[in-house]
Amino acid sequence: KKNGDFLSIWNYDGRIAYEDIINATEDFDIKYCIGSGGYGSVYRAQLPNGKIVALKKLHRLEVEDPSFDQSFRNEVKYLTEVRHRSIIKLHGFCLHKRCMFLVYEYMERGSLFCALRNDVDAMELDWYKRLNIVWGIAHALSYLHYDCAQPIVHRDISSNNILLNNRMQAFLSDFGTARLLEPNFSSNLTADIASTRGYIALGEQL
Repeated sequence: KKNGDFLSIWNYDGRIAYEDIINATEDFDIKYCIGSGGYGSVYRAQLPNGKIVALKKLHRLEVEDPSFDQSFRNEVKYLTEVRHRSIIKLHGFCLHKRCMFLVYEYMERGSLFCALRNDVDAMELDWYKRLNIVWGIAHALSYLHYDCAQPIVHRDISSNNILLNNRMQAFLSDFGTARLLEPNFSSNLTADIASTRGYIALGEQL
């Protein structure tokens, strides 16, 4: 019998998976909202199989905005193509003009930005853990730049886009402004800056 377990491709049924998500969040009730990103809101959902996932959902006005729609499609495009232990895992997505959301692996400790602002979490992030965070993200960027079939530049590396699991391991997220680097590197220099103020790095803009 088919079910909505999108973690198992053999048992996948998109309609049931969608219904499971709607039921798990009571149609995206605010009490399940755990934050807001560059676009849309993020929800925590526990599915019938016990799996907890994070959902990034575009608001109605954002769905109608071409720039948000493009960011959403970028996120789907790149996260379905990349596979790395330090890049957030995308389990699935819903692309419909009335309801657009992404289904991610759930990160229990939230963003690095929030962890550094919280005195208790910041104390837990000793130098060894911080070094591991830098190491993990550096490897993720190296993978995107050198190990993909066509290099990908993220263009928005910030503490908000680095997520932590319950062991304080780091995962790169939010590929809404990412782009492919064309083979002719010199033609990729651009004045079209897309990043978080204060975190812009030339190497990630090329």
